[in-house]
Amino acid sequence: MRRFKTTPVAVLAALTAVTALSVTPAQAQAHGHGPALGLENCTASACHFAVAPGTYDVKVLLGGDSAASTSISGETRRSLLPETATAAGEPVARSFTVNVRTPEGEPTGADGTAGLDLAIGGSAPALADIRVTPARHARQIFLVGDSTVCDQPGDPYSGWGQQLPQFLRKGLSVANYADSGESTVTYLENPALFPTVQPLIRAGDLVLIQLAHNDKTTDEPTYRANLETLVAGVRAEGGEPVLVTPIVRRWFNADGTLNNNTALLVNGLGVDHPAVIRSVAAAENVPLIDLTARTKALVESLGVEGSKAIYLYNEKRDNTHTSVHGATVYAVLVRDELVDRHLVPEGLVRVG
Repeated sequence: MRRFKTTPVAVLAALTAVTALSVTPAQAQAHGHGPALGLENCTASACHFAVAPGTYDVKVLLGGDSAASTSISGETRRSLLPETATAAGEPVARSFTVNVRTPEGEPTGADGTAGLDLAIGGSAPALADIRVTPARHARQIFLVGDSTVCDQPGDPYSGWGQQLPQFLRKGLSVANYADSGESTVTYLENPALFPTVQPLIRAGDLVLIQLAHNDKTTDEPTYRANLETLVAGVRAEGGEPVLVTPIVRRWFNADGTLNNNTALLVNGLGVDHPAVIRSVAAAENVPLIDLTARTKALVESLGVEGSKAIYLYNEKRDNTHTSVHGATVYAVLVRDELVDRHLVPEGLVRVG
């Protein structure tokens, strides 16, 4: 399901003026020219850096003369830095790594704006300084998925992959190639999807694969073979595949459980997608993030009413797609699984 693109509105209460730590890419410095990548590229609510596609480290100094609370998002509504409180006169430095590409959001969506765009938000935002430099040693987490994972272009929708970057520190970036409406069949066939992702994978990169919601007419042998093809394709480039079972649909039984085919992603042919994913992970010795089990437990614990805010029930009567809040909660589950399974060092994630 495709979403119409909107631009997030970020409000900046105060912009503290300090000396800008402007830098240029190494190559531009060598030739004495190139775009400045500091505070001079920012307005009261946003920053734009005219950089080429690639991966960039961003260092910010948050705070000012008054108490502040600042968050940073960028590109297609990606959450890059969680809201951070600062005391008056006590600025705080934070860093993160961001992937810049075209299209900047969903691979089959609009190109978006060239370069790196950041929005400064929070309840009392204050950006004192910013520095952008090309990342030298960043590890990528590629995301292969559907609309529950992707960088959703329009509010109130959000995929969990859109919220994941805020929980990662400098040196680890998310390249979200999830796309609305895709199945294992279409993701392999479309030149803009896996044929584009595969050659970008480098040794040591993680590739998280969550495809099931749109495999409604895919039979079990085909579904299994497609997962095996994705795994083999990632490994051929030196990457590490990680199979992720799909988030549940919010579809309760009368007894308050989610033990039904709609909720647990069993398609009309009787294919139990999470079960097949678990089986392939075991057979191929692939790390597994059982997001179906984790989200099922969470939704059932919240109950019929409490779980509405995780999905878009209140806004759209939608029990499949998540709100910003729900996507953030699910991104935390993914972050925790990455650490617990020793796929990402604990020192490279943000907690709390």
